[in-house]
Amino acid sequence: MKLALDQYAHLDSPLHRWHQQLKLIALGGLIFAFAFVETLALLPVMIAITAILFGLSQLPLRFLLSRLQYPGIFIAVVVFVLPLVSGETVLWEWGGIAIRQEGLLSVLLIVTRFVCILTISLILFGTAPFLSSIKAMRSLGLPTVIVDMTLLSYRYLESFGETLTTMQRAMKLRGFEAHRLSKRNTTRLASLMGSLLVRSYEQSQQVYHAMILRGYRYGLNRQPTGFGIALKEATAPMQFWFWFTCAIALSLIIAEILS
Repeated sequence: MKLALDQYAHLDSPLHRWHQQLKLIALGGLIFAFAFVETLALLPVMIAITAILFGLSQLPLRFLLSRLQYPGIFIAVVVFVLPLVSGETVLWEWGGIAIRQEGLLSVLLIVTRFVCILTISLILFGTAPFLSSIKAMRSLGLPTVIVDMTLLSYRYLESFGETLTTMQRAMKLRGFEAHRLSKRNTTRLASLMGSLLVRSYEQSQQVYHAMILRGYRYGLNRQPTGFGIALKEATAPMQFWFWFTCAIALSLIIAEILS
Protein backbone atom coordinates (compact mmCIF):
# COMPACT_ATOMS: atom_id res chain seq x y z
CA MET A 1 0.00 0.00 0.00
CA LYS A 2 1.67 3.17 -1.24
CA LEU A 3 0.06 6.56 -1.66
CA ALA A 4 2.86 8.29 -3.62
CA LEU A 5 0.63 11.27 -4.36
CA ASP A 6 3.58 13.27 -5.68
CA GLN A 7 4.87 10.44 -7.88
CA TYR A 8 4.47 12.62 -10.98
CA ALA A 9 5.35 15.97 -9.42
CA HIS A 10 8.40 16.17 -11.71
CA LEU A 11 6.31 16.58 -14.87
CA ASP A 12 6.17 19.91 -16.68
CA SER A 13 2.57 20.94 -17.28
CA PRO A 14 0.68 24.23 -16.81
CA LEU A 15 -0.69 22.91 -13.52
CA HIS A 16 2.75 21.77 -12.38
CA ARG A 17 4.07 25.28 -12.98
CA TRP A 18 1.17 26.91 -11.12
CA HIS A 19 2.04 28.42 -7.74
CA GLN A 20 0.98 25.87 -5.12
CA GLN A 21 -0.62 28.46 -2.84
CA LEU A 22 -2.82 29.81 -5.63
CA LYS A 23 -3.55 26.25 -6.73
CA LEU A 24 -4.71 25.33 -3.21
CA ILE A 25 -7.14 28.25 -3.12
CA ALA A 26 -8.46 27.90 -6.68
CA LEU A 27 -8.82 24.11 -6.81
CA GLY A 28 -9.96 24.02 -3.17
CA GLY A 29 -12.73 26.44 -4.11
CA LEU A 30 -13.62 24.24 -7.06
CA ILE A 31 -13.84 21.20 -4.79
CA PHE A 32 -16.12 23.12 -2.44
CA ALA A 33 -18.31 24.16 -5.39
CA PHE A 34 -18.54 20.55 -6.60
CA ALA A 35 -19.61 19.41 -3.13
CA PHE A 36 -22.26 22.16 -3.10
CA VAL A 37 -23.90 21.05 -6.37
CA GLU A 38 -27.21 19.20 -6.06
CA THR A 39 -28.66 19.92 -9.52
CA LEU A 40 -28.26 17.12 -12.04
CA ALA A 41 -28.08 19.60 -14.94
CA LEU A 42 -24.75 20.88 -13.59
CA LEU A 43 -23.12 17.45 -13.59
CA PRO A 44 -21.95 17.61 -17.25
CA VAL A 45 -20.29 20.95 -16.46
CA MET A 46 -18.46 19.39 -13.51
CA ILE A 47 -17.32 16.47 -15.65
CA ALA A 48 -16.10 18.78 -18.42
CA ILE A 49 -14.14 20.99 -15.99
CA THR A 50 -12.58 17.94 -14.35
CA ALA A 51 -11.63 16.36 -17.68
CA ILE A 52 -10.01 19.57 -18.93
CA LEU A 53 -7.99 20.04 -15.74
CA PHE A 54 -6.90 16.40 -15.72
CA GLY A 55 -5.82 16.67 -19.36
CA LEU A 56 -3.85 19.82 -18.63
CA SER A 57 -2.14 18.16 -15.66
CA GLN A 58 -0.64 15.42 -17.93
CA LEU A 59 -1.04 12.89 -15.11
CA PRO A 60 -1.31 9.29 -16.38
CA LEU A 61 -4.79 7.78 -16.39
CA ARG A 62 -3.52 4.71 -14.53
CA PHE A 63 -2.46 7.03 -11.69
CA LEU A 64 -6.05 8.25 -11.34
CA LEU A 65 -7.60 4.79 -11.67
CA SER A 66 -5.29 3.26 -9.07
CA ARG A 67 -6.17 6.00 -6.56
CA LEU A 68 -9.90 5.65 -7.23
CA GLN A 69 -9.79 1.93 -6.60
CA TYR A 70 -9.95 1.72 -2.79
CA PRO A 71 -12.31 4.69 -2.14
CA GLY A 72 -14.49 3.27 -4.92
CA ILE A 73 -15.19 0.20 -2.79
CA PHE A 74 -17.22 2.31 -0.37
CA ILE A 75 -19.05 4.04 -3.22
CA ALA A 76 -19.84 0.65 -4.76
CA VAL A 77 -21.90 -0.20 -1.67
CA VAL A 78 -23.90 3.01 -2.13
CA VAL A 79 -24.38 2.31 -5.83
CA PHE A 80 -25.72 -1.15 -5.05
CA VAL A 81 -28.00 -0.32 -2.12
CA LEU A 82 -29.40 3.17 -2.83
CA PRO A 83 -31.54 2.33 -5.93
CA LEU A 84 -33.16 -0.48 -3.92
CA VAL A 85 -34.19 1.53 -0.87
CA SER A 86 -34.49 5.21 -1.88
CA GLY A 87 -37.50 6.72 -3.65
CA GLU A 88 -41.04 5.75 -4.57
CA THR A 89 -41.02 5.63 -8.41
CA VAL A 90 -40.43 1.99 -9.34
CA LEU A 91 -38.74 1.50 -12.72
CA TRP A 92 -38.28 -2.26 -12.59
CA GLU A 93 -39.39 -4.95 -10.14
CA TRP A 94 -38.77 -8.64 -9.84
CA GLY A 95 -39.42 -10.96 -6.91
CA GLY A 96 -39.81 -8.18 -4.37
CA ILE A 97 -36.67 -6.39 -5.55
CA ALA A 98 -37.41 -2.96 -7.06
CA ILE A 99 -35.17 -0.41 -8.77
CA ARG A 100 -36.32 3.13 -7.94
CA GLN A 101 -35.79 6.23 -10.06
CA GLU A 102 -34.95 8.56 -7.18
CA GLY A 103 -32.27 6.17 -5.96
CA LEU A 104 -30.68 5.96 -9.41
CA LEU A 105 -30.57 9.77 -9.69
CA SER A 106 -29.01 10.00 -6.23
CA VAL A 107 -26.38 7.44 -7.24
CA LEU A 108 -25.60 9.45 -10.38
CA LEU A 109 -25.12 12.61 -8.32
CA ILE A 110 -23.01 10.90 -5.63
CA VAL A 111 -20.75 9.03 -8.05
CA THR A 112 -20.18 12.09 -10.25
CA ARG A 113 -19.31 14.30 -7.30
CA PHE A 114 -17.08 11.59 -5.83
CA VAL A 115 -15.08 11.09 -9.03
CA CYS A 116 -14.80 14.82 -9.81
CA ILE A 117 -13.77 15.82 -6.28
CA LEU A 118 -11.24 13.01 -5.94
CA THR A 119 -9.78 13.77 -9.38
CA ILE A 120 -9.38 17.46 -8.56
CA SER A 121 -7.77 16.51 -5.24
CA LEU A 122 -5.29 14.24 -7.03
CA ILE A 123 -4.49 17.04 -9.46
CA LEU A 124 -4.00 19.42 -6.54
CA PHE A 125 -1.59 17.19 -4.62
CA GLY A 126 -0.19 15.22 -7.57
CA THR A 127 1.22 18.17 -9.50
CA ALA A 128 3.58 19.38 -6.76
CA PRO A 129 5.86 17.77 -4.16
CA PHE A 130 3.90 16.96 -1.04
CA LEU A 131 6.24 19.06 1.08
CA SER A 132 5.44 22.09 -1.14
CA SER A 133 1.75 21.52 -0.49
CA ILE A 134 2.41 21.37 3.26
CA LYS A 135 4.39 24.63 3.14
CA ALA A 136 1.65 26.26 1.07
CA MET A 137 -1.04 25.22 3.56
CA ARG A 138 1.04 26.58 6.42
CA SER A 139 1.68 29.89 4.64
CA LEU A 140 -2.05 30.33 3.99
CA GLY A 141 -2.70 30.28 7.72
CA LEU A 142 -3.75 26.67 8.33
CA PRO A 143 -3.16 25.87 12.03
CA THR A 144 0.24 24.32 12.72
CA VAL A 145 -1.28 21.30 14.47
CA ILE A 146 -3.39 20.39 11.42
CA VAL A 147 -0.43 20.85 9.07
CA ASP A 148 1.80 18.66 11.25
CA MET A 149 -0.89 15.98 11.53
CA THR A 150 -1.39 15.97 7.75
CA LEU A 151 2.30 15.56 7.03
CA LEU A 152 2.83 12.91 9.71
CA SER A 153 -0.27 10.97 8.62
CA TYR A 154 0.97 10.89 5.03
CA ARG A 155 4.44 9.71 6.00
CA TYR A 156 2.96 7.28 8.52
CA LEU A 157 0.74 5.64 5.89
CA GLU A 158 3.71 5.25 3.56
CA SER A 159 5.72 3.60 6.34
CA PHE A 160 2.71 1.48 7.34
CA GLY A 161 2.37 0.12 3.80
CA GLU A 162 6.05 -0.77 3.52
CA THR A 163 6.03 -2.58 6.88
CA LEU A 164 2.87 -4.52 5.98
CA THR A 165 4.34 -5.62 2.65
CA THR A 166 7.56 -6.80 4.30
CA MET A 167 5.72 -8.78 6.98
CA GLN A 168 3.34 -10.39 4.47
CA ARG A 169 6.28 -11.46 2.31
CA ALA A 170 8.08 -12.93 5.32
CA MET A 171 4.99 -14.91 6.39
CA LYS A 172 4.47 -16.20 2.87
CA LEU A 173 8.07 -17.44 2.68
CA ARG A 174 7.46 -19.35 5.92
CA GLY A 175 4.53 -21.21 4.39
CA PHE A 176 1.61 -19.05 5.50
CA GLU A 177 -1.40 -19.32 3.16
CA ALA A 178 -3.67 -16.32 3.70
CA HIS A 179 -6.54 -17.65 1.57
CA ARG A 180 -7.18 -20.56 3.97
CA LEU A 181 -9.67 -19.79 6.72
CA SER A 182 -8.64 -21.73 9.83
CA LYS A 183 -8.04 -21.17 13.52
CA ARG A 184 -4.29 -21.29 12.99
CA ASN A 185 -4.38 -18.70 10.23
CA THR A 186 -6.71 -16.48 12.26
CA THR A 187 -4.24 -16.56 15.16
CA ARG A 188 -1.36 -15.69 12.85
CA LEU A 189 -3.31 -12.83 11.27
CA ALA A 190 -4.11 -11.47 14.74
CA SER A 191 -0.40 -11.66 15.62
CA LEU A 192 0.41 -9.89 12.36
CA MET A 193 -1.96 -7.04 13.15
CA GLY A 194 -0.61 -6.70 16.69
CA SER A 195 3.00 -6.65 15.50
CA LEU A 196 2.07 -4.20 12.78
CA LEU A 197 0.49 -1.79 15.25
CA VAL A 198 3.51 -1.90 17.57
CA ARG A 199 6.00 -1.49 14.72
CA SER A 200 3.95 1.29 13.18
CA TYR A 201 3.83 3.18 16.46
CA GLU A 202 7.59 2.92 16.83
CA GLN A 203 8.08 3.85 13.18
CA SER A 204 5.88 6.93 13.51
CA GLN A 205 8.05 8.15 16.39
CA GLN A 206 11.19 7.58 14.33
CA VAL A 207 9.72 9.46 11.37
CA TYR A 208 8.79 12.40 13.59
CA HIS A 209 12.25 12.52 15.18
CA ALA A 210 13.90 12.26 11.76
CA MET A 211 11.85 15.22 10.54
CA ILE A 212 12.87 17.30 13.53
CA LEU A 213 16.57 16.39 13.06
CA ARG A 214 16.36 17.42 9.41
CA GLY A 215 15.22 20.90 10.37
CA TYR A 216 11.49 20.61 9.89
CA ARG A 217 9.73 23.81 11.06
CA TYR A 218 13.05 25.67 11.24
CA GLY A 219 12.94 29.01 9.44
CA LEU A 220 9.45 28.63 7.97
CA ASN A 221 8.08 31.47 10.06
CA ARG A 222 10.83 33.80 8.86
CA GLN A 223 9.85 33.52 5.23
CA PRO A 224 7.44 36.09 3.78
CA THR A 225 4.29 34.09 3.10
CA GLY A 226 0.60 34.52 2.57
CA PHE A 227 -1.88 34.88 -0.25
CA GLY A 228 -0.77 38.43 -1.15
CA ILE A 229 2.88 37.39 -1.52
CA ALA A 230 1.95 34.36 -3.62
CA LEU A 231 -0.26 36.44 -5.91
CA LYS A 232 2.47 39.05 -6.29
CA GLU A 233 5.10 36.43 -7.19
CA ALA A 234 2.83 34.71 -9.72
CA THR A 235 3.15 35.49 -13.42
CA ALA A 236 0.34 37.16 -15.34
CA PRO A 237 -0.94 33.86 -16.87
CA MET A 238 -0.93 32.26 -13.41
CA GLN A 239 -2.94 35.14 -12.00
CA PHE A 240 -5.40 34.92 -14.90
CA TRP A 241 -6.00 31.20 -14.48
CA PHE A 242 -6.30 31.62 -10.73
CA TRP A 243 -9.07 34.20 -11.02
CA PHE A 244 -10.67 32.25 -13.90
CA THR A 245 -10.85 29.06 -11.81
CA CYS A 246 -12.25 30.97 -8.83
CA ALA A 247 -14.86 32.52 -11.13
CA ILE A 248 -15.90 29.06 -12.38
CA ALA A 249 -16.26 27.79 -8.81
CA LEU A 250 -18.32 30.85 -7.84
CA SER A 251 -20.48 30.47 -10.97
CA LEU A 252 -21.28 26.86 -10.05
CA ILE A 253 -22.37 27.91 -6.56
CA ILE A 254 -24.54 30.75 -7.92
CA ALA A 255 -26.08 28.44 -10.54
CA GLU A 256 -26.89 25.90 -7.82
CA ILE A 257 -28.51 28.58 -5.64
CA LEU A 258 -30.60 29.95 -8.53
CA SER A 259 -31.70 26.54 -9.84
